[in-house]
Amino acid sequence: MRGNILIADDEEMIRGLINLTLSKEGFTCHEASSAEEGLEIVRKVDLDMALLDIMMPGRSGIELLKDMKQMSPDTVVLMITARTDIDTALSCIHHGAEDYITKPFNVDRVLLTVKNVLEKRALTLENKEYQINLEQKVREQTEVIRTVMGEINQAYEHTLAALIRALDAREKEVGSHSERVMAYATLLARQAGMDEAGCSILAKGALLHDIGKIGISDNILLKPSRLNEAEWEIMRQHPLVGFEILDGIKYFEGAAELVLSHHERFDGMGYPHGLCGIGIPMNARIFALSDTLDAMTSDRPYRKGLSFETVREEVVRCSGSQFDPKLVEVFMEIPKGAWEAAAGRELN
Repeated sequence: MRGNILIADDEEMIRGLINLTLSKEGFTCHEASSAEEGLEIVRKVDLDMALLDIMMPGRSGIELLKDMKQMSPDTVVLMITARTDIDTALSCIHHGAEDYITKPFNVDRVLLTVKNVLEKRALTLENKEYQINLEQKVREQTEVIRTVMGEINQAYEHTLAALIRALDAREKEVGSHSERVMAYATLLARQAGMDEAGCSILAKGALLHDIGKIGISDNILLKPSRLNEAEWEIMRQHPLVGFEILDGIKYFEGAAELVLSHHERFDGMGYPHGLCGIGIPMNARIFALSDTLDAMTSDRPYRKGLSFETVREEVVRCSGSQFDPKLVEVFMEIPKGAWEAAAGRELN
């Protein structure tokens, strides 16, 4: 079977002639003497093509064409028209007809037109199916890539967390200072109105802020007494070392900036570049407050952790010198319980 074809024409002789010609070529033909009969066939049969007479009693072939294109958009349509009504036939093309044939017609010409139009339809449907399959494959591959990238990012984050815990342990930190600061910084950033993309970058930078200390010798990093000026000069290089480690790695784009600037002060008295005010990246200004909160509330060999109220007093005292005054206002609005929930530990 080469396909189902509807022939809708009120002239029985024309229907019969077309039916005979196409049936000999293996097509299955369905005849209708009116648009209403044709519509019933459309509802019951999966049609490949329809040949519609424009002028029929009752509803016209044009109206049947419009109905068909809504009900069976993949069915191609040829209009049958008198030579005196070519303009109407051309207008049918705007409503979705593929072409038209004129009365009186040559049956060989009709057969050739039908074959050509059906070949074109077959190619169109094949291409459509290819596009659908391609889109499905793209969606599937995109999902695979998304899953793999998620796993890679998760592996990155787990590896980094392990590395940072090792660095914190090297400095005899209780728990993970870097992870707590990351949690505090993310809380403060959200409270300040930072979007989730920005918070993600901030979190990476906060977690990695001291990665440059990997290049500082234990003699300096773990020295129990005060550092001399030469040793301090070396210690002040760790933001630059950390930046150089991360710079150029796309995954750490933005995070490296925080690592470089996390020891800058709002009054310009920080290091390594003496930046001041809003010249300091927002991430680094947020980090400064978060780092202070964890440093002051954590136990040290020479003192117990200070109370949360003491930290608040210190933050207010250093507003405008060490810290961004606007961020200090945001910091002061966050209740103690929110800080504790973020880091998973109680504050005195």
